[in-house]
Amino acid sequence: MSNILNWPDYRVLQVSELEHDYQVHAEVAEPPRYCPHCNHSEIVGFGRRDEVVMDTPVHGKRTGIMLNRRRYRCQSCRKTFLEPVPHKDDKRQMTNRLIQYIERESLRRTFSGVAEDVGVDEKTIRNIFNDYCERLEKTLKFEMPQWLGIDEIHIIKPRCVITNIEQKTIVDMLDNRNKPTITRYLSKRTDRDQVRYVAMDMWQPYRQAVETMIPDATVIIDKFHVVRMANESLERARKAIRSALTPQQRRGLMRDRFVMLKRRHELTDAEYMRFSGWTRNYPEIGQAYELKESFFEIWDYMTRHQAQEAYYAWLRQITPDMKVHFDPLIKAMGNWHDDIFAYFDHPITNAYTESLNNLIRVVNRVGRGYSFEALRAKILFTDDFQKIKKPRYQRQRIPEGAMGRMPFYGVAETGPSTNYGAEISTLVRAIEAGRL
Repeated sequence: MSNILNWPDYRVLQVSELEHDYQVHAEVAEPPRYCPHCNHSEIVGFGRRDEVVMDTPVHGKRTGIMLNRRRYRCQSCRKTFLEPVPHKDDKRQMTNRLIQYIERESLRRTFSGVAEDVGVDEKTIRNIFNDYCERLEKTLKFEMPQWLGIDEIHIIKPRCVITNIEQKTIVDMLDNRNKPTITRYLSKRTDRDQVRYVAMDMWQPYRQAVETMIPDATVIIDKFHVVRMANESLERARKAIRSALTPQQRRGLMRDRFVMLKRRHELTDAEYMRFSGWTRNYPEIGQAYELKESFFEIWDYMTRHQAQEAYYAWLRQITPDMKVHFDPLIKAMGNWHDDIFAYFDHPITNAYTESLNNLIRVVNRVGRGYSFEALRAKILFTDDFQKIKKPRYQRQRIPEGAMGRMPFYGVAETGPSTNYGAEISTLVRAIEAGRL
C-alpha cells in the first residue's frame, strides 16, 4: 500500500476515506532497541494502546493517524515505556507539520475556521497560536526608524501604535498608551538612539516617555491633530449658535455642519450660496468659519517664523464671544507651542495611521472574541504584511585559478535583510478584502 503520509518511519496498514476525514491506520516502522531510562537492550513487549495523532489535511479532508502504539518493559530496570512516535509534537497529539500548518494559517484566518479545517478544538488552535507568537517575539525584530511615530489606534480600546513614518509601517502595538508602557517598550530597544524625530499627538505620556528615553530626539506634534482641534472649535461655536435659534430658524441651517467643516476651496457653488445666506443672517457663523479657515492657512506657510507670525495675527482676530469656543485650541497651542511649530522645521506627519482606525473597527467586529494580543500578532507577524528590504549584492572577485585561468566575478551578500514592520497600505488592502 502506498504511504499516504510520505514518511518512511511509518508503515501504512489501511486508509479509510470518509465524507470529511481520512483515517490512516499505521504503525511505527522500526521498534525501539534500547530502554530510554537505562539504555539496556533487553526489552520485551508489554501491551498496546490505541492513539490518534492528527496530521495536516489531505485533499481538503481532516487526517488522523490511527496508531496501535506498543508498550515495552525493560528487563534490567523493570520500567515501562511507549514506543516513540516519529514527527509527533511533544505536547500535543498531532504531528509537527500540523503544528506548523496551524501556526501559518492562524495568522491568515479565524481560529474557528482553522479548527474546523484540521479537526481539533478551537482552544487548542489559540494555545498553539500563543506559543508561536511568543517565539516570534523573541526572534523577529523590526528596524527602529529615524522618523518615529507614536499614535493612538482603537483596538477594543485606545492603544499605542509605534510607526516608521519614512517607510509607512507599523513597528509595534502596545497594550496601553500610558507613560510606563511606552517607557518600558523604548527601554527594551537598544537601538533607540538612532531615532532623530518623533511625531505624536498632544498626549503628555508620549512626550514624557520620549524625553526620558530618547532625550536627543526632536518632538514634533502631528499637524493632523492640531488642525482637527480647529474643526472641533468650529463645531462648538456652531452648536452654541444653533441652540439660541428657533426651530424654524434651525431648519434654515439644514446640513450646516457638513458645509462648514469643508475648506473654502472645496465648497460647490450651491454650497457657497447657502453659506453666504447663513452668514448674512447669522454673522457669528461667518466669524467662526473664518477663524477655522485662517487657522488652517497657517499650515500653508513654508517657514517657522512665518507660521508663528500668522498664528499671532490669528489670535488677535478672536473676539471675546468666539474665544470661549476656541479656548481649548488656544490653550493647546500655548502648552505645546515649540513642539507644534517644530513641524515647519521638519514637516513629518503620522496621519496615514488614521486610515487604519475605521478598518480596525471592522476587524474587531469580524473577529469578535479575539484578544488584543491575537489581533496584534495577526497584524505584526503575518509575512504578507511585512515590508522587507533585501540586502544589496556586490561583485566579489574570485582569485585567478580558482575557476580556470581567468579571474571570475561573482556576487556576495553584504548583510542581513531589514524588516521595517507591517506595511500600512498592504494592511489596509488586506482588511478591506477581509483577509485579516
